[in-house]
Amino acid sequence: MTEIAADADPPAYTVPMSLSPSRVGSFTSCPMQFRFSSIQKLPEPPGIATTKGTIVHRALELLFVRPTTDRTPASLAIDLATALDEYLTHPDYVGLRLDAAAAASFRSECETLIEKYFAMEDPTTVREIGLELWMTADVGSLQLRGIIDRLELDEHGGLVVTDYKTGRAPSGRFEQKSLAGVHFYAFLCEQVFGVIPSKIRLMYLKSGETIETVPSPQSVKFITTRTKAVWSAVERACTTGDFRPNQSNLCNWCSFQQWCPAFGGNPDLAEVEARAAYDALLAPQPVSVTSP
Repeated sequence: MTEIAADADPPAYTVPMSLSPSRVGSFTSCPMQFRFSSIQKLPEPPGIATTKGTIVHRALELLFVRPTTDRTPASLAIDLATALDEYLTHPDYVGLRLDAAAAASFRSECETLIEKYFAMEDPTTVREIGLELWMTADVGSLQLRGIIDRLELDEHGGLVVTDYKTGRAPSGRFEQKSLAGVHFYAFLCEQVFGVIPSKIRLMYLKSGETIETVPSPQSVKFITTRTKAVWSAVERACTTGDFRPNQSNLCNWCSFQQWCPAFGGNPDLAEVEARAAYDALLAPQPVSVTSP
């Protein structure tokens, strides 16, 4: 950890004491975006893809709460309806501002995703031991944390980490990058349970593809090395206030682009303006009255 001299200026931002796979990925992709979302914790307008993924994850969680014999397509359809109802008043759904046609399309896309699930595996054979499992492990003064979609036992009693994905499956050259998150979960399993999972896998519901890999002591150790390096960089950026933008194709989906200096924006205005924009998004909309 960097030591700060007694007469030095205080850090520009408070250094976070925990990191998740998504936060590690966020900083390495764009430190400026990381500053907005993870350091300043500015709210972001919800996205259709993210909210859809959350709802489908919830439906699958409800399916695995059921007795084994009740894990049928009809049951999952009911669980999806329950998940949709739960989110009707959630900011991540309300903020989408869907009209009747868009809401129907959203529901239909969710239904398509869960229909593909049953072509990928038989849920009655899954021996789950944890659902949406929150896990933490300390590495020095830093806490690593993450939520495992599903932790289960294979036929030999080994741990299997399963992560549901509702977006596109990556091309071959990006496959290992997509597995970085579940390797992170393999590290958490090793720290919490003392056992490295026998398998980690990603289930891409949109295409019906499954990507699997076998973690090794080397891959688990690499997570610690990489995370420490990222955290040191985060610490330096918080101390100096120097969070530099990194332009890429991801900029097209960034909620903070208008305040990014790479696009001529003023990042110091985001604290007030991003919060005001989010509040306005969730404010009740005036009801239009048509004259007879």
